[in-house]
Amino acid sequence: MNPTELPAEPVSFPDIAASFMLDGPAGKLEAISDVAERADARRGVAVICHPNPVQGGTMHNKVVTMLERALRESGLDTLRFNFRGTGASAGSYDDGNGESEDLAAVVAWLRRVRPGDALWLAGFSFGSYVTIRNAVRLEADALVSIAPPVGRWSMGDDVLPGCPWLMVMGEADEVVEPQAVFDWIEAMDKPPELIRMPETGHFFHRRLMDLRGAVKHAIADWLPPART
Repeated sequence: MNPTELPAEPVSFPDIAASFMLDGPAGKLEAISDVAERADARRGVAVICHPNPVQGGTMHNKVVTMLERALRESGLDTLRFNFRGTGASAGSYDDGNGESEDLAAVVAWLRRVRPGDALWLAGFSFGSYVTIRNAVRLEADALVSIAPPVGRWSMGDDVLPGCPWLMVMGEADEVVEPQAVFDWIEAMDKPPELIRMPETGHFFHRRLMDLRGAVKHAIADWLPPART
């Protein structure tokens, strides 16, 4: 089902799947929100970030949309957005720095319209880099990282998240070196929960449903209370 297009920045979180523009530091940011089924709804919203726009990444990426589905089916409302210079979002690519400010602007709007809700951050590839480096600053309540690009960007080891953190990594990733990710985790004082997926490449071809199930199972005990 296509999201309903709203004419302006919402003053409340839409109660149906909706597309709209949010104010960002470099201009408008294109966003899509969706809501969990009422019977499953929890008091939390997940913001999901997409892979590198220079390489064609958008909020419509298949891994991003499957991650969104897994989180929504777990009871979280969801919000995806295009980083600056992607899709209808204004601005231009800024190597993760401006994109961090885009994420901060989206989170600021979310806190205005959903005060008191748990904030979950999730991302795939470049999107996981942006969420990892900003999780502490934005006071995330949980973090989900899919194929983080270790070795391509500095992951901010001095301010690593202390919240519940799930990481999913394909053992046959052809873009990110899997062993670099495993070594990075091994060196952490408080490592994330790691799911290693055998025979799985960077884009989870033919493994997207497995990814969905793995995420839903792993985060079940972290979910916020039911929305009343």
